[in-house]
Amino acid sequence: MIEIGALEAGDRPVWQELFRGYNEFYGRELPDEVAERAWREFTTGERMHALGARLDGRLVGITHFLVHASTTSADVCYLQDLFTAPEARGRGAARALIEAVSAWAAGRGCSRVYWHTKQDNHQARKLYDRVAENRGFIHYVIPLGESPR
Repeated sequence: MIEIGALEAGDRPVWQELFRGYNEFYGRELPDEVAERAWREFTTGERMHALGARLDGRLVGITHFLVHASTTSADVCYLQDLFTAPEARGRGAARALIEAVSAWAAGRGCSRVYWHTKQDNHQARKLYDRVAENRGFIHYVIPLGESPR
C-alpha cells in the first residue's frame, strides 16, 4: 500500500538519490549545493514543498511543488518534479503523489495544478493522460547564468 506524507530528516539520503535519478533522467547533473538548497526550502515549507511516497514503509517516490500567482485566476500550483524509483513504477506511487499535491493545492485555494514533461516521456505520459488534461502548450526557456536546466 502506498502512503504519502511529508519528508522527514531521516529521508534525506534516499530523497537525494531519487532526486539525482530524476535529474539524470532529464540529462542533468545535480550539484550538491542545488540539492542542499532544495532540501532547506522543503524543510522550511515556505516557498517550495515536497512529499514522499512510501511503499511498505520505504521511500520510493518524491514530488516537489510550489504555488505562484496567476494573472487569470486564483494562485496555481506548479508540480515541478515527480519521480519514482524504477522498482516501484506501476504500483501507484506517482498517481498518489499527484493526487496528494492536488488535494494540498485545493486546500489552499489554488485554481489548478500543472506540470511539464518531455514529449518522449511515454511511460509517464500514459499516467498523465489519464489524470490530467494536455492543453497543448509548447514550453520555451531562456537560460540565465549557470543554473541547472
